[in-house]
Amino acid sequence: MNYSMPPNQDSKHSLKKPGEDTYFGFRKVPVREKAGYVLRHFNTIALKYDFMNTILSLGLHYLWKRLSVKALVLKPGDLVIDVCGGTADLSILAARAVGGRGRVVLYDINRAMMEGGRPKVARTLLAKRILYVQGDAECMCFLEGSFDAAMVGFGIRNLTNMEKGLAEMYRVLKPGGKMMCLEFSLPTSSWFRLLYDFYSFHLMPLAGRLLAGTREAYLYLPESIRKFPQPDVFAAMLKGTGFSAVEYQRLTNGIAVIYTGVKA
Repeated sequence: MNYSMPPNQDSKHSLKKPGEDTYFGFRKVPVREKAGYVLRHFNTIALKYDFMNTILSLGLHYLWKRLSVKALVLKPGDLVIDVCGGTADLSILAARAVGGRGRVVLYDINRAMMEGGRPKVARTLLAKRILYVQGDAECMCFLEGSFDAAMVGFGIRNLTNMEKGLAEMYRVLKPGGKMMCLEFSLPTSSWFRLLYDFYSFHLMPLAGRLLAGTREAYLYLPESIRKFPQPDVFAAMLKGTGFSAVEYQRLTNGIAVIYTGVKA
């Protein structure tokens, strides 16, 4: 099953200028407007974000997130930034790993998503270890070399300029600090990709309409996944940012990928 789509220009290694266009899913929009589209998208789905993640991934996202935080090899006392941290799933896992002396900064531009995660954090014994900061991932309000580790889960593809987001993650890390990015990709098996395409473009939007009241938000999701660079291309972007020891691990036949790198 083939779906026609615009060329994957967002995977190129060039920085976008304000007057240029970019993509919101398959839709071409002005660079200056994409952040607004993304903000409205997550405002729409914030209240049912966790529920829909569990339904649409058949619960697999919990495993992916545990493996991704494990890949950071966090130590007690570490200071971690969870970029585009949303409803705090990765923050909670990291807070357990860094212990009582460690801290996790959940950093997200969308207040509704962060507020959606607060009750979940409050139900744990980790609330004092997780701090909330609202801000832009492409221009972070932290000094260079502030964090021992930086992570982003299913958020980097939503940025207007991924290169800027990656550069900011690199900047705020201490030398020797580790970065982890968990992101969607496409199945490696051709037959599984056919099933995945059908699920993504037919069943996922239908579930979005029936369970979350929005078909469009859950059509954007598979579109944005297909606009995201393939693993070898994204790994090259990480190296181009300055990260060394860049590796990636495919999960569930490539549906999700864990990327790691180290700030030299």
